[in-house]
Amino acid sequence: MNWPVIIPLIIFLASIFVVGFWSSKFLKRSDSFLQEYFLGSRELGGFILAMTMIATYGSASSFIGGPGIAYTQGLGWVLLAMAQVATGYFVLMVLGKKFAIYARKYKAITLVDFLKQRYQSKWVVLFSAFSIIIFLFSAMTAQWVGGARLIESLTGLSYTSALFIFAVAVLFYVIIGGFRAVALTDTIQGVVMVFGTLIILIGTIIAGGGITNIMQDLVAENPNLITPFGHDGGLTPAYVSSFWILVGVGVVALPQVTVRAMSYKNAKAMHRALITGTIVVGFIMLGMHLIGVFARPILPGIEVADSVMPLITLEVLPPWLAGIVLAAPMAAIMSTVDSLLLLVSSTVVKDVYLNYIKPNAADKEVKKITIGTTSALGILVFMLALSPPDLLIWLNLFAFGGLEAAFIWPVIMGLYWQRGNKHGALASMIVGVASYILIHTFAPNLLGLHTVVFPIVLSFIFFVVVSLLTKPANEAVL
Repeated sequence: MNWPVIIPLIIFLASIFVVGFWSSKFLKRSDSFLQEYFLGSRELGGFILAMTMIATYGSASSFIGGPGIAYTQGLGWVLLAMAQVATGYFVLMVLGKKFAIYARKYKAITLVDFLKQRYQSKWVVLFSAFSIIIFLFSAMTAQWVGGARLIESLTGLSYTSALFIFAVAVLFYVIIGGFRAVALTDTIQGVVMVFGTLIILIGTIIAGGGITNIMQDLVAENPNLITPFGHDGGLTPAYVSSFWILVGVGVVALPQVTVRAMSYKNAKAMHRALITGTIVVGFIMLGMHLIGVFARPILPGIEVADSVMPLITLEVLPPWLAGIVLAAPMAAIMSTVDSLLLLVSSTVVKDVYLNYIKPNAADKEVKKITIGTTSALGILVFMLALSPPDLLIWLNLFAFGGLEAAFIWPVIMGLYWQRGNKHGALASMIVGVASYILIHTFAPNLLGLHTVVFPIVLSFIFFVVVSLLTKPANEAVL
């Protein structure tokens, strides 16, 4: 056991548990268990809103998978990853105040609540819930694998033991504290991410003998590593620009991000989050992916690319500082896992159970069902994560693409096009998800574009055409 590294991590986890306990007090005081547990009673300020969006989006794929694939591909992947800089800006500008106002009018607690009130369709609700559960299980599995791999590489424990420790830690504070605990721990984790990124980047550059020396080593190994096209020329301009749809524009439709756009306190908080979020995302994405590339000359021949981040940190920093800094990827993973877990739980409880199984359930019963569902989901993901994939970033991006293909047009067109109706929304979701799975399986990167592009185009066409061919939505609803 490397105790100088492990002790700072234990202190970090302990501080997260304290926040969970503190947040649980609000659950007892709140008039509405669901509003507090799933939205923190809509009380997020600007800084917390920015940090919870960044921490939720900056996940294991940013801190473990991202540097891992940058290590493999070179500087081309750093360029591609920078498409994510405008993510928070897009979400809050496109959805903006309008989404928050409608969410309050509809008393919407989840994205599916909003879709239910806007389209007045049982099938839209059920297909939305189905899509969230299926794709977010992939995303959650990726995060749990990332957390377990990090603990495994730090402690020397077996992968299964590391996965068990991670699962217990996350389930504990999510179950007792709900959304408020998630948002506040995300803020702590966001701050840790920024400082962690800075320290590892400086340490890596010093260990490599400066940027000029690192670049010379990369050119000597493979000149393609410093081009925009990747180590084998596979990052074509068409693929890179279409990838921007997946990790830039399309993020508007990710349920775990959109729920943040309905939970802030006021317009001032949103404006502050726009600026803070864009700056912080830019710094973290650039820093983390550069670390992955710069690590290549320092630690050549790493077999499991996902282990680059913990290995380079332990290599270039003294143990006590490595322990503090490695709280950053742990923070990134935990902050995404807690949000996804809460989102899938809210989908099962609020969108399926309370809508169609037992609408009149008492508050005490709802509380039991919510905590039971969250626990069961955590155990299920733990079991799925026992057989990890090679590069977890692909599992995460698969989930992103599926959710975007399902939700992008029902959400955006639902806000901005009154003629859009339930038939168009359902057609758009079914075509988007079905075409995404088919193209992903049988013709990935069709015509050199990322798999998500054609499903998003097809879902848009079907939304518009089917809405125009069918009866308009009820005036009273609009």
